[in-house]
Amino acid sequence: MNADLHCHSTVSDGLLAPAAVVRRAHGNGVELLALTDHDEIGGLAEARAAADALGVKFLDGTEISVSWGDDQTVHIVALGFDPAYVPLVQGLGQVRGGRDSRAMRMAEELDKVGIHGAYEGALKYVGNPALISRSHFARYIVELGHARDVKSVFDWWLAKGKPGYVSHPWATFEDAMGWIAGAGGIAVIAHPGRYRLSRAELHQMFGVFKDLGGRGIEVISGSHNAEMTSEYANVARKFGFLASRASDFHGPGESYADLGKLPLLPEDLTPVWSEFF
Repeated sequence: MNADLHCHSTVSDGLLAPAAVVRRAHGNGVELLALTDHDEIGGLAEARAAADALGVKFLDGTEISVSWGDDQTVHIVALGFDPAYVPLVQGLGQVRGGRDSRAMRMAEELDKVGIHGAYEGALKYVGNPALISRSHFARYIVELGHARDVKSVFDWWLAKGKPGYVSHPWATFEDAMGWIAGAGGIAVIAHPGRYRLSRAELHQMFGVFKDLGGRGIEVISGSHNAEMTSEYANVARKFGFLASRASDFHGPGESYADLGKLPLLPEDLTPVWSEFF
């Protein structure tokens, strides 16, 4: 199955509206899609309606920002949950609530290194007033000519240790996993190859994730190379995780991979969508 279980719309930091994301996915041959906006589920109804109209199977999703260890942010994709589950809705609202204060602090730090008006500049790219993210700052920095593309901005300006990085406490692992389980969903570790953790630290995190009820891992990710795919396929085998396939699409020309344009999962792994279809 051409499944893509991680992508974003204008409801978080994507460039396309939820229905447009679905239409692009359908045009690329995607048979099963999950919209997974950051800490947000406001685009799910629109996306599901578009998917139903086009005959695309659809899973409700979100990508929850979680704090781990010493100032490391980890993302957990929730799939197939009840979007009306009140503790999840309230929890995501709490997580989103911290983004604006972080954004103001980021703008202050960027101002110190000559990037002025970053908060107002980032807001020009925000589709959802309740959610401002680093991607919106990155687009503004590209607009100013300080970097050639969004990926470069993260490398030089917004990653940990760079001038515009600001640490922020997100949801705890325990809280996020509780919300997902209570809503009847499946928790998946997103793009593990992107975390700045040693192999030992990653495996410690995977163990905690599994102990808390985590079920899956993105083996195929738009940001994974072949070596990473092999590494996380082995992690799936070791921990008994379901395997996910995910582009992490944000928009045309700005993403690691387009919707549905991904390698297939290794044949011996059990796909996460087997739990739903």
